[in-house]
This record gives sequence, structure tokens and C-alpha cells, in this order.
Amino acid sequence: MPKVLSYAKGSIIFFEGDKDERIYILQSGTVILSQTDLETGSHINELVNPGEFFGVKSALAHKPKMETANVVTDVQVIQLSVQEFEQIIGRNQEMILKMLRVFSKNLRQIHKKTENVLKNDTSALPPEVGMNIVAQCFFDEQKYKSCVSICEKFLTRFPNASNAKTMKKLLDQASLLFQRQGAGKSSYSAANTNTGISDAALKQFELPMFERFSKTYDDGDVIISEFEPGDCFYLIQSGHVQLEKCIKGSMKNLDILRPGEFFGEMAILDNSPRSATCIAKGPVKCLEFNKENFKVLITGNPQIAIILLKLFCKRVYSQRRRFGILCIEDLQARLADVFLMYDDIQTMEDKTVPTGPRRKFQLTISDVAHWAGIGLDVAKEELSKYSAKKRIEIYDDYMIVLNIQEMKRTVDAYFSTHDKTAGIRK
Repeated sequence: MPKVLSYAKGSIIFFEGDKDERIYILQSGTVILSQTDLETGSHINELVNPGEFFGVKSALAHKPKMETANVVTDVQVIQLSVQEFEQIIGRNQEMILKMLRVFSKNLRQIHKKTENVLKNDTSALPPEVGMNIVAQCFFDEQKYKSCVSICEKFLTRFPNASNAKTMKKLLDQASLLFQRQGAGKSSYSAANTNTGISDAALKQFELPMFERFSKTYDDGDVIISEFEPGDCFYLIQSGHVQLEKCIKGSMKNLDILRPGEFFGEMAILDNSPRSATCIAKGPVKCLEFNKENFKVLITGNPQIAIILLKLFCKRVYSQRRRFGILCIEDLQARLADVFLMYDDIQTMEDKTVPTGPRRKFQLTISDVAHWAGIGLDVAKEELSKYSAKKRIEIYDDYMIVLNIQEMKRTVDAYFSTHDKTAGIRK
């Protein structure tokens, strides 16, 4: 049962870094949420208004609290479990949409900061210019089918653009080279693990009424192009979708999405251009919904709405985690934190990961350079230092960390001498 609690002025409801999966509604009084800025170490304050929820992101993502809840005047709050929150919010579609928009804005803010740190701010680029750059990236990397997909999308959306002739020429070149390259079969394989909605919920979307929304894609097809207008979103029914982003002239992998996961929903929530390119890895079947379908889906399926909220919360933590790596000034500590991030992901996705200190990661030097936000040559030099100390072994397509705890000690030692964020990296 929900509990009504009172807190006196000057008290703390929860601290940043606490593992507390309770959610709160402010009934009366003043609460300020204070969060550490990962980049500057300063505190960002946010006022909670009466009637608003707080502590939601951490509870739904099953992560430590992201903020400290400071009681400014005597307050009264309602304390909820996650299950109680779901029961309440599931009946309030407007509140769900409001939260989704807030979490979408949170993600956009983190993306913006990440691009600023990487000196890759492309937010001001017109869609037709940005899509041209992405298509050229794929062409330069000899991913001709993906280049063809983006050129075709471009010419459908912007047939009269000033650079339409350039894109038509690129399309012709990529098409010819793709034919010469030979389509072949996809070599991609991955466990068909459902990390989004439940199997039962996923089966609901196999009903005949959803067939009209069905889309199929072959390996290398671009489902969504970075920079294009966002007017629909997708649910993966089968197959895997890779998220990539064009950073300084090359495509960088962001994530792999699996059956049961949504993608593309951020753009339709805040009417912004796509922030990443989504590519089919092997055969993919999706359901495509437009903005109106999205609202109907949310209002008619509380279970789906709750799952979307949880996915957004997890993405906020995931992106914030990756941004935190870029804010580490010492490169050895930064690389160590890349390994720790991968260890977290691997442990979460594969319950058979050994409990000992040795870890094997499917990482290349290029991957590490990407996640650390440094050049390839710098990454090689810094990783060679770890190799010389017998702390890692480097192979063509994977690396072995001989003692993951040593990597954690390296990162902890860095934060022990840098006050910022030290208390929240738990």
C-alpha cells in the first residue's frame, strides 16, 4: 500500500547514488532535486512541484538514484513501490506521454553534451545536408547497400533539394559497386533475446490486425537515417537492428536492438530529426507506426506504455554512463572505464559470465577509441601501456582483461582525487 510520509525542513529523502527503488509523489511543501553534472562536477537543481513524481528513472531502470532529494520546507509525500506506480500511471495516459517527453528531452540533452565533448555538434545541419554526409560515410566505408538505402530515402523526401543531383550520382555509383560487390548472405548472428516487451505482449502484435503495419528489411537496409525527419517509430518482431552514428566522417556503433524493442520513438515525441541511423543486421521484421498510431498504442495498451517508460529510463542511464567516460580526463582511467562499462553490459546480458577477474570482450582498438572519444593512434598508444604491464591482451577482434578489478581500482583512484561524481559511481 502507498505510504504517506512527512519530512522536516533540511532533511534528505534520498541521496544521489542510493539504491532505492521507491517512487515519490510530492503532496505539499518544497523539494529540490540536486544532481551532479558529470562534466563540471557542479550541482544542477530542479524544483519538484506538488503533484509531481520523483525518483522514477532510477526505480524503473533498477539503478542507483541519479539525484539527491533535498527538503527545503516541511513536506508530505506519498511513497510508492514500482508496482503501485505502474497501477496508478497505467490509468493516466496523459501523464505517461508527459513523462515520455521529459525522458526524451533528458536523452537529447545528454546527446547534445556528448556531441559537444566530441566536437561533433551537427544539430544545426539541415536534414538534406546531414543525410548526404551519412550516405557518403557509408560509401567511403564500402557499405554500398546502406549508402543506396539512404540515397533512395533522400530522393524520396527531398527530390528538389539543391544537392539532389549529387545524391543521385552517389546512388548510381553505390548501386553499381554493390552489384559488383555481390549481395551474399549476412554473416551476422546473435542470440534472439527479447530485451524489450514480454513474449506474451510481443505475441499480441502478431495478430492479423497488425499485419498492415508490417515491414521487412534485408541485411544492410537502412530503416532510419540520421538527420531525416522523424514521422514514425518501430517495434522489432524478429531480427536485430544496429544503431550507428556518423562521427567525424565515420560510422560508429551505438547499440544492437533485439526483438521486443522499440526504436525511433524519440523523434516523434519531440518533433526532432533522427539522432542515429538504424540498420538491419540480417533479415528484420518490424511494425511501423506513425504519430497517431503511437498515441493510440499508448492510450490503449498501458502495459506497452509502462515498458516504453522503462526503456527510456534505461537509455537515460546508459547514455549518461557513456557520457561519464568522456568526462574522465586521465586517458588510462578513461580506457579502464570503457572496459568496466562493457563488463556491466556483458554481465547484464549474459548470466554465464565467469565470476573470476578475467574477462574477454569483443572489442577492437577502433571500438575502444570510439567509446573513449579519442583518436585511433592515441588509443593504440594508451592500450599498449596496459599491454606492456600485462594487464590486457590485444587480438584482432577481441581483447582480454586479465583482472577487471584492477581496472576498477584505476577508475576509483582517479575519482578519489577528483571530487566530481565520486559519490555516484556505485
